Amino acid sequence: MGIEIQTEKHEEKTIFGLMNPMLADWFRARFGSFTEPQLYAIPNIHYRQSTLISAETGTGKTLAAFMAILSELLNLSEAGQLEDRVYCVYISPLRALSNDINRNLREPLEEIKEKAVKQGKKIDIRVGVRTGDTTQSERSQMLRKAPHILITTPESLAIILNAPKFRDNFKSTEWVIVDEIHSLAENKRGVHLSLSLERLQRLSPSICRIGLSATVAPLKDMAQFLVGNEKGVDRDCKIVDVSFLKKFDLKVISPLDSFINTTPAQIQQALYGTLHELIQVHKTTLVFTNTRSATERVVHNLKDKFPVFYEAGGIGTHHSSLSRESRLGVEERLKKGELKCVVCSTSLELGIDIGFIDLVVLLGSPKSISRAIQRIGRSGHQLHSTVKGRIIVLDRDDLVECSVMLKCALEKKIDRIRIPQNCLDVLAQHIYGTAIDGQIKDSELYALAKQSYCYRNLARLDFNDLVDYLAGMYASLETRHVYAKIWHDEKTGLIGKRGMTARLIYMTNIGTIPDEAKIRVKIGEHTVGTIDEGFLERLHKGDVFVLGGQSYEFRFSRGMTVQVATAYKRPPTVPSWFSEMLPLSFDLAIEVGKFRKLMGQKLGAVQGKAEMVKFLQEHLHVNENAAKAIHEYFLEQHSYLEIPDNGKIIVERFAEGTITHFVFHALYGRRTNDALSFAYAFALSKITHKDIEISMNDNGFMLGCSGHVPIEKALTAVNSRDLRKILEMAVNGTEILSRRFRHCATRALMILRSYRGNTKSAGRQQMASRLLLSAVRRISNDFVILREARREVLEDAMDISSAQKVVEGIEQKLIKVKQLNSTFPSPFAWGIAMQGRMDTMKMEDRFAFIKRMHGEVMERIAEKTKAEMEED
Repeated sequence: MGIEIQTEKHEEKTIFGLMNPMLADWFRARFGSFTEPQLYAIPNIHYRQSTLISAETGTGKTLAAFMAILSELLNLSEAGQLEDRVYCVYISPLRALSNDINRNLREPLEEIKEKAVKQGKKIDIRVGVRTGDTTQSERSQMLRKAPHILITTPESLAIILNAPKFRDNFKSTEWVIVDEIHSLAENKRGVHLSLSLERLQRLSPSICRIGLSATVAPLKDMAQFLVGNEKGVDRDCKIVDVSFLKKFDLKVISPLDSFINTTPAQIQQALYGTLHELIQVHKTTLVFTNTRSATERVVHNLKDKFPVFYEAGGIGTHHSSLSRESRLGVEERLKKGELKCVVCSTSLELGIDIGFIDLVVLLGSPKSISRAIQRIGRSGHQLHSTVKGRIIVLDRDDLVECSVMLKCALEKKIDRIRIPQNCLDVLAQHIYGTAIDGQIKDSELYALAKQSYCYRNLARLDFNDLVDYLAGMYASLETRHVYAKIWHDEKTGLIGKRGMTARLIYMTNIGTIPDEAKIRVKIGEHTVGTIDEGFLERLHKGDVFVLGGQSYEFRFSRGMTVQVATAYKRPPTVPSWFSEMLPLSFDLAIEVGKFRKLMGQKLGAVQGKAEMVKFLQEHLHVNENAAKAIHEYFLEQHSYLEIPDNGKIIVERFAEGTITHFVFHALYGRRTNDALSFAYAFALSKITHKDIEISMNDNGFMLGCSGHVPIEKALTAVNSRDLRKILEMAVNGTEILSRRFRHCATRALMILRSYRGNTKSAGRQQMASRLLLSAVRRISNDFVILREARREVLEDAMDISSAQKVVEGIEQKLIKVKQLNSTFPSPFAWGIAMQGRMDTMKMEDRFAFIKRMHGEVMERIAEKTKAEMEED
């Protein structure tokens, strides 16, 4: 069968006939009838057919997964045949979600148990939660009597797979459920889980896998990720695709009809006035921002501007920096209907039970169509409710992006998820963990890894290099306290653990989420402040950034300290909020590019303003203010320079003092532009023998250099054949490679976060990593973990595959590159050209600066129009 879309929807009476009678009675009394996902999926799971269920929040996905399992367990319990072992493993990315499921399972089981007692029947189905919050006494109780349904997280599953006293309980496990699978698949937590699932299947070969996902694409890839393969052939899996069941009520709202002819006070007044009005006309509103700081700012301003409505406690804040108690308190009050509004960052995106929400407001772009649907889908939690969402935008690029995003959502176009491949640091953990379980042949372990979708193309050379590292083949690493963790007999191929503390080292250092810390910024010995590690990753030597209102030039970093110099009157090249930005997805960027092309054609046909505004309202589902602002933005760009699109990259040249700037209007998303800007800047630096300034965002990037700049040579120097090689050279010696090497070395157990009761801080890890990186380079510049760090930078932090497509498109003449000169940056270039220096300006000065820029552009447009009229 392989992977196939489920087309057969079963009748209710058929499903009720498959269920335990007591469970069927409970379900009829509670719900009456089955939802769409349940009609498709329950019989699959009853017959042990692996199934991926893709549907919105509130459509009964979780019950669809559990009904057949509960039915089977009830049948066994009634017959007195229920054994003391784990029948079902439920895996959640969040501890809070695990607690929700535990509560939601216990409730029906208790009700059925009470009814069974009255009928003289004995029901004893145990549900247990094993996460980092589980107490020692609860763990001991599970050892004595295993839960029949084990609720856990990816990290805890990996630990208990190596717990000798508990892992025997998995030898006949029949089902595994992965909830919110889409949120795991796109990062190394999911890669780690994919290997844990293969190890679980090695213990219990006939296990049925069930995946619960929000609306994602491509579903076939997600199904392959869920079930893996046998000898290169996909395991069987049915896809239940019942996305877009609910009606959508979505709109982009612009509080003003122009973002230029206004003041900061007017924008603030319009924003909070609009937001307050939306909150007050709805019962419960959930507001999403994109950063924790923005969450706090929004709550503060609502309380400050409308104290009568919000000071009394009708508003809550929810983000990951708050204590667990604070977050749980807000969730409980939300469920009970005690809060009129909750403002959060990303912390409530996933399916935690928060009760009924009738409106979701997004402040700014969530940067992907699927994330927008996921967030907005938190409203209308019941099956037949309408999903109601509003996106409030405050700048012109956001306005265009969000308008195209909602159009795509309504047209059921979803951006594709990208699943990391061949992560060697994660594989190192599992090679070690499997060796601790017992001796195994290297060929068997290699085959086991390749059963995971994430490692189906794993090269034997990469696997062998990992085994060599873990087996201590590089004696010089012992000077950096990196010792052999396994033994490998090359004659027999057998692999086994080394040392009596192997299991302890493994269990206290497992996981994929790196420790992060604040970096001290110093001038000599004087500390001027701190920055995040994520921000440091973006800095190149010579970059200028703002801290505490002052500009500083980045020189170098050592461990957790950065050395800078004052940069008096030099404009910043990297904005202070860069590390908090969500990247625009490549697929959504392409859709925005298509819209740009359409607008270029329409404006080229000289359509009137009223006609264009009406078209935009109908085409993009925006209000009149938004349509007017979009028209104004595109008309100015069209009149001043030219409208770039995904088939036409405009390289806009303008001078600023002695610096020549080149703005590449390349709307491909930040991760793709990160790769492109690195490649072109590296090529240009080699040609000119000068440092190149880089500024970059989702809509393009800007290169800056003093003196004569032969940009044409750089354009031809970057080609698709050598792109990876160019980028590998470009990132060599950068902060991002140094930091990512530390993360990879820690995951690969070269650096131990915890050893013999001592915990190594992120700062000490970085110091150890710097010395280790030097030692590794002396062995080989292609050492296996350094190789993984480069892969992570190019494929996970950047998007080299999409950058490759762009460069190939240029070579094949599918994408035109056009160079144009301008006196001032064109309207589409403002966001790229001005992003760093905005940090040095007060809000009022920013608006005055933008107005001045706008005035210059409009003056040039007027001169251009006059000249054209005189020619006619």
